Amino acid sequence: MSGEVGAVRILIVEDQVLFSEAIRLALEERDMVVVGMATTGEEALAMAQETDPDLALVDIGLPDRSGLAVGKQILEEHPGVKVLALTVLEDPRVMREALRLGFHGYILKDIPVVRFVRAVETVMAGEVVVPRKRAPRLTGTGSSDDEAVALLASQLTRRELEVLELLVEGAEGLAIAQRLGIAPNTVRTHVQSILTKLQVHSRLEAVAFAVQHRLTPLPRTSDRGVAKP
Repeated sequence: MSGEVGAVRILIVEDQVLFSEAIRLALEERDMVVVGMATTGEEALAMAQETDPDLALVDIGLPDRSGLAVGKQILEEHPGVKVLALTVLEDPRVMREALRLGFHGYILKDIPVVRFVRAVETVMAGEVVVPRKRAPRLTGTGSSDDEAVALLASQLTRRELEVLELLVEGAEGLAIAQRLGIAPNTVRTHVQSILTKLQVHSRLEAVAFAVQHRLTPLPRTSDRGVAKP
C-alpha cells in the first residue's frame, strides 16, 4: 500500500480478518499506512522484520501464541516500534502486565472507531492509553485501590514525575521550565499528559493525588507547599 511520505506505518496483528479490514479502513482515512495484516504471532514477527512499522496493533488472543509474548518480542527486537494491545478482555491484571512489558497502551475492541483512531494518534504522540471507563475507581480502601493507583502511576514517564514533583512543591510553569531546562510549551504538554494519565482535571487535583498516594517526595517545609491550579 502507498501513503504519504512520513505517514505513520502500522502493522495489524489480529486473527479476525473482518475486524482487521475495518480498522485498516479507519486508519487509512486518517492518512496512516497499514503495511501488513498478520493473523498469527509468527506472521506478525516476520512482518515486523519485513515492514519496519512505527506501530504494531497486537490482539492479545492470537491463535498460536500469547499476544503479550508477541508484543514483548517485537519491542525487544525493534526498539523503535510502539506496541498497542487490542483485546476483548476487561481483566486489569492483563492490562497491568501489558504495561509492565512495555506496551504503549491497552484498548478494548468495543470502543467507537473515532476513539480507536484517537487512541492510535495519542500513542504515536508519545502517550500511553488505557480504557478509562474500565479503570478501577479510587473510591474505597484496600488492595484494589493500591492496584489502581499503581496502574495509573506506572504510565508516568520519568520527566512527567519530575514535573509532578515540582507541581507538588508549588512551582508554576515558567519556574518548572527553568528548573528542568525545557520550553514552557513542553511543560504544558507534560502537565496535560499527567492530568490525562492520572484521570484528574486540574493541576490542583494532580497535586492532591500525588500527595495522597505518595507518588513524589513531599516538599520540604522551607519550600512553597501550595500548588497553584
